[in-house]
Amino acid sequence: MNTQLDWFKILTDCKNNVGKAIKPHLKTLNDPQPDLGEGAGGDAMKPVDLAAEKAIVNTLQDHNVSFSLISEESGFEKYGNNPEECHITIDPIDGTTNLLRGLPFYASSIAVSRKPVISEVYAGLVTDLYHDITYMAQENKGAYRDGERIITSQVSNLQKAVLGMDLNTYKVAEVAPKLTDLIQQTKHIRHYGANALELCYVANGLTDAFVDIRGKLRTTDVAAGFLIIKEAGGLITDVDNQPVDVKLDPKQTLKFVASGNTNIHDAILSLVKF
Repeated sequence: MNTQLDWFKILTDCKNNVGKAIKPHLKTLNDPQPDLGEGAGGDAMKPVDLAAEKAIVNTLQDHNVSFSLISEESGFEKYGNNPEECHITIDPIDGTTNLLRGLPFYASSIAVSRKPVISEVYAGLVTDLYHDITYMAQENKGAYRDGERIITSQVSNLQKAVLGMDLNTYKVAEVAPKLTDLIQQTKHIRHYGANALELCYVANGLTDAFVDIRGKLRTTDVAAGFLIIKEAGGLITDVDNQPVDVKLDPKQTLKFVASGNTNIHDAILSLVKF
């Protein structure tokens, strides 16, 4: 069974090969970047996205993994003799715009699940491809940054908290008023442009929470990050404080609040209007 595989080893090999695959593309960022059409998630595909995806798929095949791929680029594909053994959900490059502009914040995200739903993810990796920092987690085995165990923040005072928040949407006039009270109570709001990695900052205690209620973010971006936060001791719910359990699909979107601890989570939810 694929649950018995050494996923830390396999995922580490994936991230190493992604780093090698995208290296040539980093040398040509100032050149015109061809548009390869629209990916399964709806965004424009670039050569660097497909290079990263190919590196992940090839690495899994080299390890003789049978899997069903759920990719933000290629959509759904099946590999191996028993592709229903596990589902691999990937965002090959999260933060492609950052990468293309030379901004040092982009990542690759890989999640392994028993079924194509976010609650069934049992192994995950998010790697900061610029700084070569890797976050990994496996179900009931904790979360790690470059092999060192990590835990979430215990900051509970919103005045002291560093809060991640994504307002990048054409619906900002509709979304922002729902967050006004929260914004007024928070002094330190951040958004870096690669949400998979921002979730890992919550897991690592670098930030205290992350809020995204746009209904725009896709499950391919957050499948690994959700597990990493949970294994680090944090929590993630919808705005009604209910568990988030949606299907893993390049077009599936979600709304959520991810926090380092219950106290700050409750404080955030009390200020979000719906």
